[in-house]
Amino acid sequence: MPVLPFARVAICAVGTLTLLSACGGGDRERPEADIAASQVTTIGVNSYLWRASLDALSFMPLLQADSAGGVIVTDWYANPQTPGERMKVTVSILDQDLRADALRVAASRQLSQNGQWVDAPVRAATVQKLEEIILTKARDLRQSAIRE
Repeated sequence: MPVLPFARVAICAVGTLTLLSACGGGDRERPEADIAASQVTTIGVNSYLWRASLDALSFMPLLQADSAGGVIVTDWYANPQTPGERMKVTVSILDQDLRADALRVAASRQLSQNGQWVDAPVRAATVQKLEEIILTKARDLRQSAIRE
């Protein structure tokens, strides 16, 4: 029975890893991993931005939270103090690094008029403030991890 190309690659990879593990120089001390590095993640995007985004949006009902793709989508939320207005937010985390340009926030706003929800513009300052809150929380999470 012929060996499939994938199986051949897998066999070569296992063999290479076995040979490399034997070359380790057991008496050398290995450097400790930096647990607070910006790329420490098991989810596909920056974990600090992910956790900060979920925390910042925790008061809103979630429709979707895809940690592999880095997308969080909320359902409509109406503040009890302003029941005639509701908001919906989408957060996209675009990178594994903790940087401002790795975060994108989009919001939709609707106003109640004659019993109907009508689209209304979102103030740019609202989106900017939410981005600022998420970035600050993410940096605080990273700083806490460094101190531990």
